[in-house]
Amino acid sequence: MKKTLFTLSFLCSILLSLQAQNIEYVEYELDNGLKVILHEDHSTPIVAVSVMYHVGSKNENPDRTGFAHFFEHLLFEGSENIARGEFDKYIQNAGGMNNANTNYDRTFYYEVMPSNHLGTGLWLESERMLHAKVEDKGIETQRQVVKEERRQRIDNQPYGSVLEESMKRAFTKHPYQYSVIGSMDHLDAAQEADYKKFYKDFYRPDNAILSIAGDIDVPATKKMIEQYFASIPRGEGEIYRPTIVEPAMTGEVRDTVFDNVQLPAVVQTYRIPAAGTDDYYAVSMLSTLLSQGESSRMYRALVDEQQKALFAGNFPLDLEDPGVALVFGIANMGVEAHDLEKAIDAEMMKVQNELISEKEFQKLRNQTEAGFITANGSVVGIAESLANYEMYYGDANLINTELERYMKVTKEDIQRVAKKYFVPSNRVSLYYLPKPVTP
Repeated sequence: MKKTLFTLSFLCSILLSLQAQNIEYVEYELDNGLKVILHEDHSTPIVAVSVMYHVGSKNENPDRTGFAHFFEHLLFEGSENIARGEFDKYIQNAGGMNNANTNYDRTFYYEVMPSNHLGTGLWLESERMLHAKVEDKGIETQRQVVKEERRQRIDNQPYGSVLEESMKRAFTKHPYQYSVIGSMDHLDAAQEADYKKFYKDFYRPDNAILSIAGDIDVPATKKMIEQYFASIPRGEGEIYRPTIVEPAMTGEVRDTVFDNVQLPAVVQTYRIPAAGTDDYYAVSMLSTLLSQGESSRMYRALVDEQQKALFAGNFPLDLEDPGVALVFGIANMGVEAHDLEKAIDAEMMKVQNELISEKEFQKLRNQTEAGFITANGSVVGIAESLANYEMYYGDANLINTELERYMKVTKEDIQRVAKKYFVPSNRVSLYYLPKPVTP
């Protein structure tokens, strides 16, 4: 009886949350190809203005890697109408904040401001799209910034190269093999003309989505968008989209990376389907089962009970093309890498050999639901989600319906994807070991 009541209560909460997750929006396209998505919400007097460009590290010339990430920095330098170093000041003077991020598939810029400064945000983003300063002075400044970022985040950060080392072994044909931050040699070798070409090729309205969420009036906002963006010309030529299909792995790839670390680590990189596919949702829920929170399977078994790891995790990359999921653990003092690897494999085998319990499954569904709703709990989160769904899948309404896809995943699906993808023949296995001490 208690189990029945719990299940009914859980189903009711899911239905209520699905009803609450009804984000209304207006979507249209300008003549120059710029897609626009507007979400009106007057709960707070703020607005998020964002532009997502469909360019990431996978669109780069293999001899000029790092450009997408580099432009994330460069395009804060200013424009024909914004002096160098003044871009951020407009935001700060308006009482707002701004940021940007780049991944393998896209680049995202945004400002969060008081809603009476909507015009300022639109003007700044239109300047970035049409009049950005792509010149040697700014290029050299940001080149040094990116070099320092690489030193801090990758070269001098313990385990900082994990993703880079894993991806270049997991992919041999597809451009996901290249690091998002790119090669410093490539950035050094590039000339001003290379950067101008990249800007012209990808920073164009027909390769972008303007997504605005918050305290706006839709008809008035449309007029402002027309004023700032309609005159920007459509780009010339076809936008490069890689069509390379990475061949299936034919066996496990094993290697050792000697790094500036004190404790060994085990990193397993499994090839998985692209985000948005049925199997990806099951893989994502498997990851939550194994490693979300201190009560997750991997943390409980490897950290608490066996004390073989200081930290253990599992996360899939939600990529536009078929990607990877990383499983990793940092060994406790005195624990060898191969012992930690056996313990990690044992936890995966449990999922492959036994269906998870009903109680654990319901908890997993609750976690998935909570995480999904939290991601859309702010105006910038909503703006980004709307743009992501439209860019990757051509369906912004997935912001309201994607949770249903997660809820369709069964216990059997989780066991099936564990057996199908999380097998030794479909992975890269790396041992991270301390560099040998030399006399």
